[in-house]
Amino acid sequence: MNYISIKNNASLPLASIPVLDYTTFFRVNTGLMTAHPECHCATYHGLPEEGNIRLICAIADDATGEIHLTSCVTPPTLPLSSFSAVVPAFERFEREIHENFGIPFTGHPWLKPVRYPFDRYDKTQTIATYPFYTMESDELHEVGVGPIHAGVIEPGHFRFICNGEQILHLEIQLGFQHRGVEAMFLKRQGVLEQTLLAESIAGDTVVGHTTAFSLVREALHGREIPDGVAFSRTLALELERMAIHTGDMAALCTDVAYQLGSAVYGRLRTPLVNFFQEWGGNRLGKGLIRPGRNQFPFTPYLAGRLSTLLDAYERDFEEMSTMLFNLPSALSRFERTGVVSGEEVLSIGAVGMAARMSGLPRDIRSSHPSLLYPSLAHQPVVKHHGDVYSRVQIRREEIRQSMQYLRRLIGQLPETAPLGELSGTMAPQHLALSLVEGWRGEICHCAITGTRGELRHYKVKDPSFHNWMALALAVRQNEISDFPICNKSFNLSYCGHDL
Repeated sequence: MNYISIKNNASLPLASIPVLDYTTFFRVNTGLMTAHPECHCATYHGLPEEGNIRLICAIADDATGEIHLTSCVTPPTLPLSSFSAVVPAFERFEREIHENFGIPFTGHPWLKPVRYPFDRYDKTQTIATYPFYTMESDELHEVGVGPIHAGVIEPGHFRFICNGEQILHLEIQLGFQHRGVEAMFLKRQGVLEQTLLAESIAGDTVVGHTTAFSLVREALHGREIPDGVAFSRTLALELERMAIHTGDMAALCTDVAYQLGSAVYGRLRTPLVNFFQEWGGNRLGKGLIRPGRNQFPFTPYLAGRLSTLLDAYERDFEEMSTMLFNLPSALSRFERTGVVSGEEVLSIGAVGMAARMSGLPRDIRSSHPSLLYPSLAHQPVVKHHGDVYSRVQIRREEIRQSMQYLRRLIGQLPETAPLGELSGTMAPQHLALSLVEGWRGEICHCAITGTRGELRHYKVKDPSFHNWMALALAVRQNEISDFPICNKSFNLSYCGHDL
């Protein structure tokens, strides 16, 4: 066997991962992806090792629930054949490896920087001289938006090539706020310090990223989490999904000038985030999730409060949704706008809602389930038209689904486990990997320990890393005035990408 397989939220000795020659490494990983559409790349990154670079690739098999791991050791200057020439989904992973370590991938469509980190291999490449794709024609013009974003979010730059009002090409340039999160995980070895870092990866996905981090730490400590901890995390993940989807419904109504929908969905988001405040003291869920323990046990009183909240929310949500989904002026903006085909989402390796909008049922809650998701028997919400309307429908139906899950969970409160910090050191020279389905899609955290059990390497992948390309494809052949609604229908993360 040329690879070793593990389950989600597991660890194994680093030495047990097969070290292949590059030809075999290439054949195994591209072969898994081309022969099995249910396989996708969870993470692919480099690890410095005695003057060489150890490439580690994890292919998640959604049919078997296994994650296939391989590695290859190479000098940083040796040209390597590009995976992306065969499987385009590897394109951004290889660009990141090239940017960090200088490995030249031959046959890659365009080896240009992804994030411009402070410790990048080639510091002569700067964000000010980013090489945009261009087309030369007297009939075409370019439109630049950003990098100062009109909203109160992180900056990104959008460069459109248009023929009149029609978009022919969009290039999305990110990396303006690279914070060095992964490097800080290694400088801050304390559990609390690392947890606070995980909470700060993306402000709208605090629960998702902190849960992934906690599961990685627990796997490296060999800790089995009690039912009370799994309960709280599952409930918090679904509450976060409801809150963000509801806020996005408000924003989508804003972008089609439907003021009533904007106001009502915006109001409905508030009690959801306020419940996080009531439960754990922070509206975004910071402080709620901690490795190895239940920071704020969920009580019968909170269950009653949440049940009352859901009853009031559901009544107004359904009334507003009935109006929105029967409003011709809104539907005319949603339907057949920003289409991404099933072939395209498979090719780029899209995850989460960006995959499920076009018939690809990619959802960690069903394919690699953990926490209490096996007992919920989750079935992904899948649409097939790949347009804004499909993405709005997924939000509506996932909100309904999350409400069902929350009611089932609070109807069966587990015993509250005693508090207990993670003790001892992590397993030395091990790798642990966790996949969590955040509201955007698949979050992946991968940790590697050193000889003393300290963190030697930490790799984070937000679903936006996969899905920004889906937005670029969605706007082609649309009018430039459709860009805001296409953008908001994905609502991807700048900081989750830039780290």
